Amino acid sequence: MDDAGGGVAAAAMNHHARSPEDVFRDFRARRAGIVKALTTDVEKFYQQCDPEKENLCLYGLPNETWDVTLPAEEVPPELPEPALGINFARDGMIEKDWLSLVAVHSDAWLLSVAFYFGARFGFDKEARRRLFTMVNGLPTVYEIVTGVAKKQPKPSNGSSKSSKSNSKPSRHSNSNSKPAKPAQPKDEEDNDQEDAQEEEQAYSCASCGETYVNGEFWICCDICEKWFHGKCVRITPAKAEHIKHYKCPACSSKRSRE
Repeated sequence: MDDAGGGVAAAAMNHHARSPEDVFRDFRARRAGIVKALTTDVEKFYQQCDPEKENLCLYGLPNETWDVTLPAEEVPPELPEPALGINFARDGMIEKDWLSLVAVHSDAWLLSVAFYFGARFGFDKEARRRLFTMVNGLPTVYEIVTGVAKKQPKPSNGSSKSSKSNSKPSRHSNSNSKPAKPAQPKDEEDNDQEDAQEEEQAYSCASCGETYVNGEFWICCDICEKWFHGKCVRITPAKAEHIKHYKCPACSSKRSRE
């Protein structure tokens, strides 16, 4: 990396972009990078967090990549900084607990960066509400890494383990579109929106966190039973045909260290 993490992380946000939607796009991209570090790229992330090195931070970058590096040198930094020294705890904790801890701190950092931009761009109450609503519509990094409060989609055909690799997650309903509802009191409407968000989170890719879209190819890990977009784990339908028992990158790397 050519510069301290904070400087590169700050550089990604186009400061001519002033809307909540612009900030949310930046948030989603940084979040995608961190999710990759803690799931599909977990082996590489684990190795880079060497406890023998100085204080390191995990940065999510606006191009949907990640970096483990030293914090920004300027005081105060241009952007809020991630949790410092994540590498020191790596060998002193069970791996899944360490990853969960990094995920929690990453969620806090992502929110702080988003609302830093909100404050810097002078968002009013309504703009801040829009930003929070969009952010809250996505599962947290912690939820993706640990599977907390998230059901896993089931195969639409067959019940054997081998059929998981080639089947797509199925919706509870027969249609992806929902009939229009009659007007409801605001409290009931808010509850329905929360239920809808929970339903969407139930069909989230364990790698990128995006929800299932009808017709997409997904694959299920036979170890952790989490579902992934084929593109997120670089598995095509043709390749899946020859996989008897699929192990996701996180489960593969975990077993290689045991």
